[in-house]
Parts: sequence; C-alpha cells; structure tokens
Amino acid sequence: MDIGWIISLSVGGILMIIILAIAIPMDRKYIIRENGKINYKKTTIYLRWNVFDTLTLVLSIYTILCVQALNFLVTGGQTIENPYVQYFTNQSQVWVIVIVAYLVSRVSITLKSIKAHWGDELDDEQ
Repeated sequence: MDIGWIISLSVGGILMIIILAIAIPMDRKYIIRENGKINYKKTTIYLRWNVFDTLTLVLSIYTILCVQALNFLVTGGQTIENPYVQYFTNQSQVWVIVIVAYLVSRVSITLKSIKAHWGDELDDEQ
C-alpha cells in the first residue's frame, strides 16, 4: 500500500469514530425502544433536522471537494502513483457509499415515522 492509501484509511477511521461518537449517544438518548423495536409514534427525532443530519451535510461537502480535487489531479495528468490521487480516490469512494446508504435509511425511517404519527388521520380520511 502506498502512502496515500494509508493516510486515507487513517482519516476514514478517524471520521468514522467521530460519526459513531455522535450517533451512539444520540440513539440512546432520543430513540425510544419498546421490546427491542423502535416506537416511531413516541420517537420524534426522525421528524426534525438533527446533529447527525448536519454532520452528513458536512461530510457530503467534504466528499464533493474530494471528487473535485481528484478530477483536477486526473485532468492535470496525475496517475494512481500520486499519493494525492490515491487519497482522494479512496475518500471519494468511501464517503459516497456512506452518504447514499444514510440517505436511503433516513428517508425510510422518516416515512415510517410519518406513517406512525399521522397514519391514523390518513386512514380516517380515506
């Protein structure tokens, strides 16, 4: 492994630790569980903007900057032997996957929460 990959893995590990350090306490504090399952009726954090959403937005901006830097380097004639190309390639791939997975899960959870909160009212109108 070259130096760009090693630094990228280190940065990715540090960012994952920060994300988990925010997500785990938030989950324990705001998510209401009954019998091991989330009670979407009592849990309101999914219906508002929270710290994790802000962190994801910042991570998205970081990913866009990584992709643009990679594009700049590649169009400038750099190859994979360049440590910066290695770094930005790895960072771009990892965080795009994480952000898309979070987006899909966030939309799913938000829809479940909306259905739990307003499902009875919507069923009555039909």
